Amino acid sequence: MAPGLLDLVHLTTWAVCAVIKLPQLVAVLRAGSAWGLSVSSLLLELAGLLVFLRYQIYYGYPLETYLEFPVVIAQDAILLGCIMHFSGKVRRAFFYAGVFWVGWYMLTLQKWIIDLAMNLCTFISAASKLVQLQHLWETKDSGQASALTWGLSVYASATRIITTVMTTKDLAVLIRFIVMLILNIWVTATILHYRKTKKTD
Repeated sequence: MAPGLLDLVHLTTWAVCAVIKLPQLVAVLRAGSAWGLSVSSLLLELAGLLVFLRYQIYYGYPLETYLEFPVVIAQDAILLGCIMHFSGKVRRAFFYAGVFWVGWYMLTLQKWIIDLAMNLCTFISAASKLVQLQHLWETKDSGQASALTWGLSVYASATRIITTVMTTKDLAVLIRFIVMLILNIWVTATILHYRKTKKTD
């Protein structure tokens, strides 16, 4: 892949991720409700993103291969705050923030910890998607879940497969993005299915 094309893939990924959670945030704020969203899914996603970002930094990977992650993490933190606010559990959000903060520093105490965490990161991130899927299946209602946000996640996962192959060639990272791509497609399709089912009822 030509360097110019690789730069374009990086830029479009950053642009998508700069707004990736905004459709979800808008839906939650408009409705004044987080119905259809799983707090457990969001917490697992945040944990996976934090581990992944820490791993990239620890191994000194090029900034352009993970530049979007701090922005996505910030958007997830805001979304979590909104969910906690609408469910009347704001204090619990501070507890979660403390746990994530401590975890961020503990990840790099030893090399084996960050390596193990990265290997578990794929399972944690996959679990976040599976928990959201389970929530959708149980309620049979997409609620405020944004198909656009999940569709943007599909794009970001696909482009990161390309950039990983072209830059770091890290197998653990590549496997993570392939798994995320498959699960993001599945969640998007499920949201669209329940949205269509709801409209036809």
